[in-house]
Amino acid sequence: MPNFIDRRLNPKDKSLGNRQRFLKRAREELKRVIKEQVKTDRIIDVDAAHGVPMPTDGANEPTFQPARGSGERNYVLPGNKQFSAGDRLPKPEAGGGGGGRGRPGTGESEDDFQFVLSREEVLDLFFEDLELPDMVKLSLKETVLFKPRRAGFATAGTPTNINVGRTMRNSFGRRLALHRPKEKELTAIAEEIARLEATPELSPKDRQRLSELRSELERIERKRRRIPYVDPVDIRFNRFEAQPLPNANAVMFCLMDVSASMGEREKDLAKRFFVLLHLFLKRRYERIDIVFIRHTDEAREVDEETFFYSTQSGGTVVSTALEEMIRVIEERYPSQIWNIYAAQASDGDNIIGDSEHCAALLREKLTKLCQYYAYVEIIDERETEIFGSTDNGTALWRAYRTVDGEKSNFQMTRIAKPADIYPVFRRLFARQPATRTRK
Repeated sequence: MPNFIDRRLNPKDKSLGNRQRFLKRAREELKRVIKEQVKTDRIIDVDAAHGVPMPTDGANEPTFQPARGSGERNYVLPGNKQFSAGDRLPKPEAGGGGGGRGRPGTGESEDDFQFVLSREEVLDLFFEDLELPDMVKLSLKETVLFKPRRAGFATAGTPTNINVGRTMRNSFGRRLALHRPKEKELTAIAEEIARLEATPELSPKDRQRLSELRSELERIERKRRRIPYVDPVDIRFNRFEAQPLPNANAVMFCLMDVSASMGEREKDLAKRFFVLLHLFLKRRYERIDIVFIRHTDEAREVDEETFFYSTQSGGTVVSTALEEMIRVIEERYPSQIWNIYAAQASDGDNIIGDSEHCAALLREKLTKLCQYYAYVEIIDERETEIFGSTDNGTALWRAYRTVDGEKSNFQMTRIAKPADIYPVFRRLFARQPATRTRK
């Protein structure tokens, strides 16, 4: 039976094998602590190393001790520098227990220790069971197509892939190195032999010359046969490598309201939601485009920096963002080729009459183009009880409710405080038990 030895270098003062075994044992506790930290810390800090306090009870290693038989045995464990055989040990005073959970008093105890998770380990735990809807069905993450790409030359291949230029250069170099007689030399000797043979009477000198020419002609022909014009060793074929290509393309649209009705609290919650979404997409799906669209009474596509940190403000016309999204789709992301996802964040305020137009755009165009569309409305914590019913809320919320009831690929929810962001995010983008299709 073969033995496999992992000889990869470990980081300084660390053992990768022991670390992975510990992560496996403490996985549930680590996940719980990470989720609690997300509720209180900035979401953008998820993309960093984390120090996770771990209770000592969960980190104890199994130990082996000799079996204790009948009778009493007195012995001193090796390695101590304080006691000898026969010494009597004092009983610990009250409050001197360990584990950090005893009553106040004297004595030593053992506190919880900090286990530092790397960025990759944090993100693995954070996004362990999250998945974009229908991504498994479309095999975006794992299945790829392969396109042949030129990758130099090979000495074997099919006749259709022969590279004539490279083959002839190899042939010329070989013939030059081996001094293969040229065709014009053979032709000159053959012409001279023909001339001498055509002469009626040859002198002894000419007969000797004719014999030498025939011998030379025979020698040249043998050498030309031994050194062929094109040898199999000269042949080169075009070599191709399979270049992986995505089997499906995906794009995520992030739409955010930055109008005057969006206060600092609302903008901060929206930014946090999109930071988490952006981190999720970049971490989980490397082959996905992200389009950022901000809107007031006008909408425009912006870069990531402008999307999160620009201070622009103004009125509110939500339909401009949806129209801008439709324009970008028509120009760059045809739905026949791309899988389109969208997430919209707003406080629900909109100009009179525009909410119905937004619902119509969703119902008639966007839900037909998108695999999935998520709407997040940011409300005040005091409005949670007022908007407890899903039928209550802003005009935009009520308009979107009509779409939510008709289209299975449209979902909507509310966020009132930072602690709501992660549960809402998981609810919107949790793995689906069954795939859904566009209507």
